[in-house]
Amino acid sequence: MEEQQRYSTVNTVPGYVNYRHRPAVRSRHGSWISAWFLIWSEVAESVAFSGISGNLMVFLTDKLGESTAMAATNINAWKGVGFILPIAGAIVADTCMGRYLTIVVSSIIYIIGLGLITLSTALPTLMKGGNHELLQKIMFFAALYLFALGRGGQNPCIQAFGADQFDGNDPQESEAKSSFFNWWNFGVSIGALLGLVILSYVEDNLSWGLGFGIPCIIMVFGTGLFLLGTMTYRFPLKVETKNPFRRIGRVYAKAARNRNLDHPFSEQRPTRRQLRCLDKALIVREDDVDGGCSEEEVEEAKAVLRLFPIWAMSFVLAIVYAQSGTFFIKQGDTMDRMIGSKLQVPSASLQGLMNITMLITVPIYDYVFVPVVRRLTGKPNGITMLQRIGIGLSITILTMGVSAIVERKRLELASRHGLLDSPTATIPMSVWWLLPQYVLFGFTVLFALVGLQEFFYDQVPNELHSVGLAITSSIQGLGYFLCSLIVSFVTKATKIGGRKGWITDNLNRSHLDYYYWLLAGISAVDLALFVYFAKSYKYYKQRHSFE
Repeated sequence: MEEQQRYSTVNTVPGYVNYRHRPAVRSRHGSWISAWFLIWSEVAESVAFSGISGNLMVFLTDKLGESTAMAATNINAWKGVGFILPIAGAIVADTCMGRYLTIVVSSIIYIIGLGLITLSTALPTLMKGGNHELLQKIMFFAALYLFALGRGGQNPCIQAFGADQFDGNDPQESEAKSSFFNWWNFGVSIGALLGLVILSYVEDNLSWGLGFGIPCIIMVFGTGLFLLGTMTYRFPLKVETKNPFRRIGRVYAKAARNRNLDHPFSEQRPTRRQLRCLDKALIVREDDVDGGCSEEEVEEAKAVLRLFPIWAMSFVLAIVYAQSGTFFIKQGDTMDRMIGSKLQVPSASLQGLMNITMLITVPIYDYVFVPVVRRLTGKPNGITMLQRIGIGLSITILTMGVSAIVERKRLELASRHGLLDSPTATIPMSVWWLLPQYVLFGFTVLFALVGLQEFFYDQVPNELHSVGLAITSSIQGLGYFLCSLIVSFVTKATKIGGRKGWITDNLNRSHLDYYYWLLAGISAVDLALFVYFAKSYKYYKQRHSFE
């Protein structure tokens, strides 16, 4: 009784409890104090992921002896699986285990995967004189996919758990939640920058075993930091309702079953202008044991279905983004990477330029751009989420155009200096020519990727926030798979008739510039389709109804 009276006198957060399953107190649980534990934990995860993935192209080609095309295909396939697995992790979290426990279990799997990756690099030393190459490949790729499995559960859940620390029904915390996604990606950029610059240098100049072992240690630290914040977290209170997947699926099933029946409304209501076929799920048939669906359930099912065109039109973003970790790195390997007379820049570390761009632009976006545009538009976030995504998609066109021009310049210099048949020679062209395309990718992430994360988190039913963020991840995953298919198709199609092809092991005889122009054209078509679907999109949540 005293406990209830004590909590009734303070400002508790409806629908949330603390780690002891008592009402969460707004001043002591959640908000930024909890969010920063999670953000810094994600910084550690970002260091670990970037330390492994950033230089993977070089490891596969130089250490495991794979061709350029095969290495690019394997990387895109691995990243594709890694970015689709979060859907499974999010479903497990949102339907049974909960986000907190899913994060803990997945982090342990993540750490084991990193440890096995490190061990696989030591096999040549441990198996002196033996035929270790096949065993090393098997162990390395098995560990790589175990690492992806752990990340698949950890990544969407920790971000959703972070957004859960802000009450969407409180005006101040609602604005802070939108800002959280910006600062979350700010933290990811810090980690990625450290991983790409420092660990790529360690891998290239000291030891691959050390370069892959450090991420394992850092991930252990990040998991400890996450556990340290447990007493400050808000935990969503579990409400006994129907399984959200079953609830939404029931609407689709009943609408399909009633498809030949008359529409339940004689006049079209303004709120039902879209997907009116699903309104037939409201009809109660005589043989319906469980009755019809509620209007709220039908609107919820419509909201999920409306996400599909936006999801599909975002694949090209991931296809284009995949170039930064594959062909851009191989281009950098052929260029002058020296700073002064002694320091050579690892080509993989150039990806850190995207993160530097994020570190510079996130504070400007949050503290300058949003307030200024808010005064002009009257919208809390300055621009709508779909407008933000559209700006990012338009930047991808420019990025590929710039990439094609730079590659054309590189090929011309290779020809002029007689280096077309010397793929390992250094072309007298500074690697900093790649700077503009990496900076543009940073702006793409700021607008498109962050916008997609906020959009899918916000526009799914409340019980499926982890799934919403996993949907964003699936865009990247399927995009990487599609990129692999495009690379394979372009490689084969451009060799028809005995031609050398656009993508070969010798980049000096390749035509990556044509490939980049192809991606620019695909991006332009994709942007047009995105604008078409975005203009007719109806926001699901009430706080976005004015947008």
